[in-house]
Amino acid sequence: MQSVFSSSRFGAEPCTVLPVTAPASVGGESKVAQSHKARRKNLRHVAQAFVSSCSAGFPAPGLKTVWDFVPIHAILLLALLTGCRTAGSPPSGSVLNDFITVRGDQLMEGDKPFRFISFDLPNLQMIEDNMPFTETNFWRLPDEFEIRDGLMTVRQTGGTVVRTYVLSVARTNDPPGTPRHVLGPGEFNEEAFRELDLVLKIANEQGVRLIIPLVDNWKWQGGRAEYAGFRGKSKDDFWTDPQLIADFEATIRFVLTRTNTYTRVRYCDDKAILCWETGNELSATTGWTREIARYIKSLDTNHLVMDGRAGQLQPELLTIPEIDIVTTHHYPNSRQTTPFTQLIRENAAVAKGKKPYVVGEFGFVTTEQMDAAMETINDTGISGGLLWSLRFRDRDGGFYWHSEPAGGNLYKGFHWPGSTMGAAYDETNLMAITRRYAFAIRGLTPPPPPVPAPPRLLPIADAAAISWQGSVGAVSYTVERAPKADGPWTVAGANIDESFVQYRPLFNDESAPEGNWYYRVRAKNDAGHSEPSNVVGPVVVTHATLVDELEDFSKVHARQGQIRIATRDCRRAKEDAHRAAGDAGDALIYQLPTSIDGFRIFTFFPHDVADLKCSISDDGRTYREITASKDVYFSGAGDYGFWEPVLYHAGNFGGNARFLKIELTGVTQIGRVEITHALGKN
Repeated sequence: MQSVFSSSRFGAEPCTVLPVTAPASVGGESKVAQSHKARRKNLRHVAQAFVSSCSAGFPAPGLKTVWDFVPIHAILLLALLTGCRTAGSPPSGSVLNDFITVRGDQLMEGDKPFRFISFDLPNLQMIEDNMPFTETNFWRLPDEFEIRDGLMTVRQTGGTVVRTYVLSVARTNDPPGTPRHVLGPGEFNEEAFRELDLVLKIANEQGVRLIIPLVDNWKWQGGRAEYAGFRGKSKDDFWTDPQLIADFEATIRFVLTRTNTYTRVRYCDDKAILCWETGNELSATTGWTREIARYIKSLDTNHLVMDGRAGQLQPELLTIPEIDIVTTHHYPNSRQTTPFTQLIRENAAVAKGKKPYVVGEFGFVTTEQMDAAMETINDTGISGGLLWSLRFRDRDGGFYWHSEPAGGNLYKGFHWPGSTMGAAYDETNLMAITRRYAFAIRGLTPPPPPVPAPPRLLPIADAAAISWQGSVGAVSYTVERAPKADGPWTVAGANIDESFVQYRPLFNDESAPEGNWYYRVRAKNDAGHSEPSNVVGPVVVTHATLVDELEDFSKVHARQGQIRIATRDCRRAKEDAHRAAGDAGDALIYQLPTSIDGFRIFTFFPHDVADLKCSISDDGRTYREITASKDVYFSGAGDYGFWEPVLYHAGNFGGNARFLKIELTGVTQIGRVEITHALGKN
């Protein structure tokens, strides 16, 4: 007989139970006794298989284990107590009850149309933007705080769907230690997939569906060129070479049949997955698309498949039976000047009555044009649209940043709810408009944003370097200081914008008196202040620090030459949003209220390194040059043409110098200046 566990929904392979027939007599044992023994053995196999379907492993055949000695009724009781699910029940903690299906040209959730306006969230499965000044490898896997921040942000903006970026593939020029999902043909990074396990767990809890592209057409996180490179072939062979297709299918098989290490649900049974996308912006042939879509469906009968070719829809694309959803991406360029609204309407007309249509990416145009595009998505009745792109908070404080290479040196990844740092592309206004459409397309009125949850204050080594993990929906923060852990508390800083700096401490308590101090922080938005964060301290204050992020020259005593504030090419400067830029002979002069103890100067060199010339003075007239040490944090220009970052630092001057002069000897940009000085007044 066939086992009730023959479905592969919960195990790597179907389980088959042997027929219950009495074996031949052995050792004089009666046929009845032998038959009972066989039945007990088969029942034990059933119980073991039932429990195994919800556990991390299963005893190897033929080995004596605890299973051989546990009574059968105890095994079956254990199976019930482990909470093993039937095929239709959601995993524990999930708020999702249905897979997304298709009816005509509509996506359906149960018996209701499923429509959305939301965001692409490209850091959700792999962070490419970890850019502290001293970091030389910008790649890392997101942690639980970051994943939750991203998905909770999507929900607060009204979104119910996000599109991740691709499953990354190892590149030959990856810096040492770079995490990737696919390491070689049939070779996978368990740590990276455990992170994706966590994404799916939290997506189930938050009620967010994922669109997951399986491979990239481009180089950014590795893609078809890397699959081809593993076998010594060209990237265009990816569409036709049997070995490369088999390698890619091995990845698909590994992913779709993977069992989540947190929820014990196989990916092919996970309702948080809206669909598998064959890839990102593929230049694939129709034959390849059909073969890959057919292979996906042979492994996964629960999920839809979206065509990863993102150009204008052609009628013949809609005749491919293995494809459930079609998509387009829209950005401005010199070859395509047609308004998004017209393109979306044209594509909607092509898809109408045939397949659901999703605008998978759109962006890099004015707020008015984005507003019109979202209105068109809503009015045409298509399934949804995703803005490119949203970036979540950094576990080390602040946000991740991503200046878009194709964004005209203007547009960056969005942060909710927006801030003055995104004023150039009208971020705050666009985020509010997006939220309105995200609820409207679902037939809902946006509720008022809630009071933020308490932030989490990070360890503090210096009162000049205070950071925290921020709160979803927060507009600003208040930092409080106290002489004891239980107060009394006074405000050390108010209306602090966590997006003002990039990969730097969020707050410098310049007013802290000498002594031991405790800190806490509150988040704020229009709904009110959060409860206070955890308390950190005591923090020993022995000096003061002037910190200049060079948004302007308001903290500079004097300037020489043509030095100016630069705000373009931020990606090349590790996303530093504002820098002092100049050439040989230009200089900045700082005046401090007390004697200088030391300094650090964070510098970028677009061309060859031209060392700074630093000098100090007691009176601002007579300067003496000092030798500064320098540390270089450069791992190559990479895909974005990064500039060389060099940190200059010096200390233990002695004397009464209160002026610091920083002179350029070549093309240089300075991102940040820190000058420590004595407390009190000389």
